[in-house]
Amino acid sequence: MRDLKQTGFNDRISAQKDAKAALLAKFKPKAAAPDPEFEKLAEKRAAEKEAQRQQHELAKAELRREKADKEAARQAELMAAQEAVDAEKRAARKERKQLSKEEQKAARDARYAARKARQR
Repeated sequence: MRDLKQTGFNDRISAQKDAKAALLAKFKPKAAAPDPEFEKLAEKRAAEKEAQRQQHELAKAELRREKADKEAARQAELMAAQEAVDAEKRAARKERKQLSKEEQKAARDARYAARKARQR
């Protein structure tokens, strides 16, 4: 077979080396060009992050307020229940005292009547 391109061994070897170098060059990392919008994007992300943080802080404050309200309502309910118990105890004590006074008066009246009956 005749060599139509008129290439020699050295030409083929150098072409092979060039092709291999070109193939390997595809896989080498390219120099990164800085993004002109990088600073603006960073500021935008920081602003979004701050807004989200504030939103979370507001939500947590709302939860704390609701929890405090529930606790205050529970405390008020406990205080009302305790007041009712105390009022019931006071009423029972007053009733006992009243009965005791009536019994004492009745005993005193009986003694007075007995003394009057003896004197006659």
